[in-house]
Amino acid sequence: MADAARSPLADRIRPQTLDEFIGQAHLVGPNKPIRKMIESNRPGSMILWGPPGVGKTTLARIIAHGTGREFFELSAVSAGKDEMRRVIALASEEPVRDLFSLNQPKQERTAPILFLDEIHRFNKAQQDFLLPHVEAGTIVLIGATTENPSFEVIAALLSRSRVFVLSPLNEDEVHQIIERGAAVLNVSLDADAEEFLIRMSSGDARQALNLLETTATLYDGAVSIENLKNALQSRFLRYDKQAEEHYNTISAFIKSMRASDPNAALHYLARMVHAGEDPKFIARRMVIFASEDVGMADANALTVANAVFRAVETIGYPECQINLAHGAVYLAKAPKSRASCDAYFAALEDVDRHGELPIPMKLRNAPTALMKSLGYGKAEQDDDGSLLPDALHGRVYYADKD
Repeated sequence: MADAARSPLADRIRPQTLDEFIGQAHLVGPNKPIRKMIESNRPGSMILWGPPGVGKTTLARIIAHGTGREFFELSAVSAGKDEMRRVIALASEEPVRDLFSLNQPKQERTAPILFLDEIHRFNKAQQDFLLPHVEAGTIVLIGATTENPSFEVIAALLSRSRVFVLSPLNEDEVHQIIERGAAVLNVSLDADAEEFLIRMSSGDARQALNLLETTATLYDGAVSIENLKNALQSRFLRYDKQAEEHYNTISAFIKSMRASDPNAALHYLARMVHAGEDPKFIARRMVIFASEDVGMADANALTVANAVFRAVETIGYPECQINLAHGAVYLAKAPKSRASCDAYFAALEDVDRHGELPIPMKLRNAPTALMKSLGYGKAEQDDDGSLLPDALHGRVYYADKD
């Protein structure tokens, strides 16, 4: 019990059943997919995709508990093939039969659940290793990720899993969780303090509970707005790559490059690397920045950013931090132009406004003689060179500057 008392508040109040679970009604409500899986005892491999602190780990544990299956939990941050091999070996073992009952039929072993947190941290080779065991039903894989699985999970594994999207918790749901945590800590909050805690959490229950617990510990149970704000600045709340500081720092990094300040960009990059931020997360934002902010002012920027991303994929920490620094300085020093990005979104606005306007006849495919005779794919004699639909004649989205 002493160990339980020392564990974080979020772990101490973690729900054990769906009836205790708060949020994600679209997945766990009556007749919804995850509840149906548990009720039918037929869980399939799945990817839980959503922001931090919304119940991904808790749901995986509830699924295992509700279906009476063994539960193995690994984090892709620290686990490798050796740890996965041990889980697969345990999952492949046959149940022991009574040796004195020779006619006893062979028992079927229920596939255990392997919960892989931050599955997006696994490279292609590590994910490939899991594939045959998922396909054979040796394990039921539940992966959790805050990143888009379309980019981070290999297609073969994704095709054998269902993707469930988890939403940020709403204010009422965070309120319920805070109330549950306050009861365990035996502290009370006034309405203003609770409103501040809910607003600060941004739908992340873990963040709300961590700040509540830190404040109660530092200030002997006095949870006021002033004490919450002081605790928020406390050294006890360090950079969490899944919490608010994660987004604040990447925002500062992007804005520093946008302001053409390589020194500030390197500073915020170093903070993220030092905190163990996923290098692919940083590199992916650099690729976006290269097109969005540098654009045609330096078309090579996208090539450099893509090269950095590729280096991060193939090299990894610690060496790839040098590649990240190279890319950050290049992008910060590059001239900036949002012209191509803004031009595209202007075109998108017209698509939203006008819908699917008829494509000019001269641009249409003409696979048959009849279609050619009707003017498909053939410029008119008075062609003025415009390729836009008639309703957008003369519209200019992007223009090269002299």
